[in-house]
Amino acid sequence: MDEFTSKIEALEHLWMRSWVQRDRNQMKALATRDFIFLLGSKSPAILDRASWLEASTTRFRCNGYRFDEVYVRRHGNVAVFATRMTLDAKIGDHEWSGDTWLMDLWQKGKVRRKWRMVER
Repeated sequence: MDEFTSKIEALEHLWMRSWVQRDRNQMKALATRDFIFLLGSKSPAILDRASWLEASTTRFRCNGYRFDEVYVRRHGNVAVFATRMTLDAKIGDHEWSGDTWLMDLWQKGKVRRKWRMVER
């Protein structure tokens, strides 16, 4: 695994651990201002950053996760992360666990030069 892939994968684990721990400040620091979370389910939803931060620290709880083999590709100041993931989560009282395909888009900032998540 090359250095860039390791960096993006480490950020992904930081994001997921922040969700498990319901660490709003860490997730906010990792997400761009125009972050979008696309929730695919029977009732799909599109959440902006504020909505995601509220949901992920209250009713949309992640209790654990596991990534399978990861794929990372860089396109200039944008990186794509994709993996099969096993997720242990709940939305309110509804189980939202199982295997799923995950794809995230990361962008390197122009000022601070940090990688932040743009879309999940």
